[in-house]
Amino acid sequence: MNAPVRIVCTALFALAVFVASASAEAPAANPGDTAPAWAYDLPNDLMSPFCPGRSLADCPSPDAASLRMWILVQAAAGRTRADVEQELFKRYGEVIRSAPKAEGIGAAAYWMPAAVFAGGGALVFWFLRRATRRGAASTPPVRPLDPEVERKLDELLGREDDEDPK
Repeated sequence: MNAPVRIVCTALFALAVFVASASAEAPAANPGDTAPAWAYDLPNDLMSPFCPGRSLADCPSPDAASLRMWILVQAAAGRTRADVEQELFKRYGEVIRSAPKAEGIGAAAYWMPAAVFAGGGALVFWFLRRATRRGAASTPPVRPLDPEVERKLDELLGREDDEDPK
């Protein structure tokens, strides 16, 4: 089998394996679960009220485990993610949010980086513009030498008259 045919066959085999693995259904976390997928994702999106600085999914506290189980039970009972989140925010406050709300002072977390980036870009533009203007203005114009001074320089440097130094 020559090299191009071998490469094509290998690529087709890799593509077939990729398609087969992508089309296979992922197994359920527990075979009897009736909770929707958001119930397993929500603890990753919330901070733990029991372990400061950790997500609810990463907190090893028994209280965090019971809260994760409560979320699964609520989802299996048919409640929506928004309802469960609202009840958790009412119970534990805004400290369990992993990102601030984009309203009020929390909006600063979203617009401040853009404002700092734009301000820094304007500052760099201003500095470069000023530096290039000052550099061009400070260069004096080149004047031609007086012919007598040029002749004396040629004598001192030992140049011949027939050479054209220009």
